[in-house]
Amino acid sequence: MLKAGKIIKREYYLKTLGWLAVFAALYAVSLRNYLVFHSLAEVFSITVAAGVFMLAWTSRDIMDNNYLLLVGIAYLFVGFIDLMHTLSYTGMGIADTPGSNIPTQLWIAARYMQSASLILGFLFLKRKLPRLPVFCIYAAATAFVIASVFYLKIFPECFTETGGLTPFKIASEYFIITLLGFSLYLLYRKRNFFSPYVAKLLGASLAVTVISEMSFTLYSDVYGFFNALGHFLKIISFYLIYKAVIETGVRYPSDVLFRKLKQNRRLVKTKGGNCYQYSIP
Repeated sequence: MLKAGKIIKREYYLKTLGWLAVFAALYAVSLRNYLVFHSLAEVFSITVAAGVFMLAWTSRDIMDNNYLLLVGIAYLFVGFIDLMHTLSYTGMGIADTPGSNIPTQLWIAARYMQSASLILGFLFLKRKLPRLPVFCIYAAATAFVIASVFYLKIFPECFTETGGLTPFKIASEYFIITLLGFSLYLLYRKRNFFSPYVAKLLGASLAVTVISEMSFTLYSDVYGFFNALGHFLKIISFYLIYKAVIETGVRYPSDVLFRKLKQNRRLVKTKGGNCYQYSIP
């Protein structure tokens, strides 16, 4: 037992050192070439978002908690808007987007969708999710965001080259923080619908996201310290989502996909012996 404890502790220290090394390398990259750092941070979060969608969508006919399904659908489109944000970032030279306003608009749109979806998901803890209509609604909302930013030019201005962040962008960040805080409150109230491990990871991810969004109210340079800090925190937040949903969902599906089934099992002692069996009411 003592040896097992030492092994677990050693693995914990090795993981911690590994993450410190990763962040040190990313920090060095950010100083050398901020565009590479920004792209790496965003690609990581986009990959996790796509993974959450794939797990949720593939399991849509067998999962007993539609919270994950709605969030999974939402994250597919959040990841797509984040991809557009990455491609249009100042200096990338991929999309014809002079200045920093368009990537900032896309950032805000993605965070609105993400934070609102994390709240809406709680409505479907006990309700059946109309999958196709919800998917179509998110697709239409994403198409409208892209059109409003690139073609219609009606999305509110978020960044100016002379004044930095606009009042709309800053107010939006604080509103998004409020939505994330409310999601954290709902998670606490509905924690019995999740395994304790998953609930803790989701709660930690929400808390880190709140701090990340606060840092995005402070920068005046899209290559500056607070912008970089926000992206470091975003990496941590999406890593916690990965641990809570993807890793746990694959390794321990009863803690994510079949939580209700696991709770409904009752251990029953058979008459006249010491044999135990599981019954599902």
